Formats: sequence, structure tokens, C-alpha cells
Amino acid sequence: MGDWTASFSILQNGSIWIYILKGVLFTLIISVIAVVIGILWGSVLALVRNYCTQPKSRVWKWLATIYIEVFRNTPLLLWIFICLVFCPCPDLFERKMFGLTSVETKLLFKAAVALILFTSSVIAEIVRGGLNSIAKGQFEAGHSQGFSTVQVMIYIVLPQAYRNVIPTLLSQVITTIKDSSYLANVATIELMARVKKILSSANMYNGTGSIYVSDVFVLFGCAAAIYFVINYSLSCLVRYLQKKNKKEPKAVTLG
Repeated sequence: MGDWTASFSILQNGSIWIYILKGVLFTLIISVIAVVIGILWGSVLALVRNYCTQPKSRVWKWLATIYIEVFRNTPLLLWIFICLVFCPCPDLFERKMFGLTSVETKLLFKAAVALILFTSSVIAEIVRGGLNSIAKGQFEAGHSQGFSTVQVMIYIVLPQAYRNVIPTLLSQVITTIKDSSYLANVATIELMARVKKILSSANMYNGTGSIYVSDVFVLFGCAAAIYFVINYSLSCLVRYLQKKNKKEPKAVTLG
């Protein structure tokens, strides 16, 4: 049996594909959690940085700015290792869950926290760009209709800001999915970690008793193909939304 034939025979094992697809599922779950919480927390940071300009509230603007700039300009892998060592883990995640051991769920929680902290800082700047694209007259028009500042933000400004940054947010989703592969460095259970684990015992699956260079190409090539399919699909969605936004007439604004 040739090296390449033996390597491709690994992918003919149904249990291997189940194991890999579970890794894909966890990759998507971690990424979605990071993006959703990142949007919520990032929006708060963007609002604070943009609008806490009064002397009494300016300290919050400084804190938000420090948070954004520190996390956005340092490596994600650094924060993964920092959270792995220093981040406390709630009791909820110190037990078996989702078919994972208690150690794996603990690592998963800490790695997810690092991804959320990093992603929220990037999304904060994306949302802030959307806020800055809204004319100041929108606030005046909202106030003239009897809306409070909070109502103006919720019903007028934020919906327009989010619509303006949808393609950029989707691009960040793609980046987050790719960045989740860094979690393989702390032995979590996403796609890359599982591929590395399969590779470490490839001699048990290729029927030769040895691990070949071709095993590396086949297994990592399989992972690359999966990432490509997921992210290319999202990229196509981004391009579609960008074309749609160009074709659609701009919404009529208050004022």
C-alpha cells in the first residue's frame, strides 16, 4: 500500500469523519458565541467611547479606549494563554458537558473567554465606524419627535449603524472562525485540535503502523478544505450584501 493510499484511507473511516464533524460543530459554536457576545459587548464599548464625552463620564471613555486598544493591538494567542492560566472558571464548566471531560470543558470556557475579549475589541471599532457614519441631524430629529437619547439610539441610530456595517461584521465572523484554530494550542476540542489528535495517532488508522508526511498533507488539507467551504460561503454572502446595499436606495432619514 502506497503512502498516499494509506493516508487517504484514514478519511474512509466513518468514525474519523464523525470525530472531525463534531470538531466543526464546536468551532462554529465557539465562533458564534464569540461573535454574538462580541457584538453586544463591543456595541457597549463603541457607545461609551463615542458618546461619554462629558467631564463626569469621560473616565468611562478612557477605560473603553484602553480596553479596545490593548486587546485589538496584541495577539489573540497571548490572551488565550493568559486566560488559560489566570481566568477563573465557574463551577458550571468544571464538570462533564457536551460529551467532553471536565478538563476539556474548563479549557473550552477559558479559551472562549479569550476569543470573546479579543473579538469584542475589534467589533467595537466596527460598530463605532457605523455610529460615526450617522449624521448628527438624526439625534436632533429624534429629539424633536419627543424621543429620549436612549430611544434615539435604540430606534434610529443603532439600526442604521448596524445596517451600514453588516458586510464588515460578516467579514469579522470569517476572521473569528479562522482565529478559533488558535485554540488548538490549548488542547480544546475544535476542528484543528481534533485534526492534530488524529494525526498523532494516524498510524492506527492508515493500516501501516507508521505516520507519513502524506498523512499531514491529507489531514491538514481536509481541515483547510472545511475552513474554505465555510468561509467562502460567508464571503459570497458578504459580496451579495455589498451589491445589494449598492443597488438599494438609501433609506429616508429623519430631519
